[in-house]
Amino acid sequence: MIPDINERDFRRADLNLLLVFSALMREGSVTRAAQRLYLGQPAVSAALARLRELLKDELFLRTARGMEPTARALELADQLRPALARIHGALFGTQRFDPVSAERSFRLGMPDSIEVALMPTLIRRIAERAPGVRLVSQLAGREQGARLLDSNEIDLGISRFSDISAWHRQRALYEEAYSCLYDGRRLGLDSPIALPDYLEHPHLLMSFVGDFEGVVDEPLRRLQRRRRVVLSTTRFSTLPFILKETDTIATLPTSMARRCARVFGLTLSPPPIPLETFTISMVWHARSDQDPGHVWLRNLIIDLVREETVAPVSAPVRRRGTRR
Repeated sequence: MIPDINERDFRRADLNLLLVFSALMREGSVTRAAQRLYLGQPAVSAALARLRELLKDELFLRTARGMEPTARALELADQLRPALARIHGALFGTQRFDPVSAERSFRLGMPDSIEVALMPTLIRRIAERAPGVRLVSQLAGREQGARLLDSNEIDLGISRFSDISAWHRQRALYEEAYSCLYDGRRLGLDSPIALPDYLEHPHLLMSFVGDFEGVVDEPLRRLQRRRRVVLSTTRFSTLPFILKETDTIATLPTSMARRCARVFGLTLSPPPIPLETFTISMVWHARSDQDPGHVWLRNLIIDLVREETVAPVSAPVRRRGTRR
């Protein structure tokens, strides 16, 4: 983020004078500073005169040991040295990111279903490889990702975002399907669940808009069947708690359902009817495309997904756009 500065103030000063000042501080001689800058000695002397006028200070005094900086020059040098180093690095240096020593925070946007599926392993990987890196995760539905990237509220989105523009970059991560999740001991049902058993029990639904219909209901209508949804919630992460204590079934993204089944001791099953799959992608702003830290994080997530095999369980699927 560029700091809030008054650019008009710089019109009174030639910023090249700072390079002359830096060379004078380093060399302690107008002649040697001129040689260092590949300038004539008169040009360096003229620049020093302009600096003295601008800063209302002698800056350098001639002594038997050469040109000695004044207290004002020493103070200015302390302030300018890191600033000039950062400018030089930004313009001419090679950007790098060392995860072992890096101290940095990244802001991620995703629905809580993906956070449940990916974050535990991602946190472990970061703790092992980049202990100084921290994450902020915030809710981002498919319609919010582009806006949050544009306003710099998140660095990286992970979901199936809409409204992606030319200045956004996107990388597909994995193909997501749906699985059924329920307490098999409580309901007396094994996996895979049959359609009559699926329809016999009430259902939980996650909906960002509080609707009572989801991805299952249109395929059921084509079969002239329907399910009974008793709860619609905007949060995926509440569902396993409710499933553990009620005679209900939820149909969830497989990557989240698999982790919830393992952690909560719930039963995972393919759905009893073909459902669409969808692609989960990473999306980021073009301004971060070459940032070494950002590249490192994206590659870490890609490797995590590949190694974890965050992929659908075996189930009858119908890809979007195909006919039944």
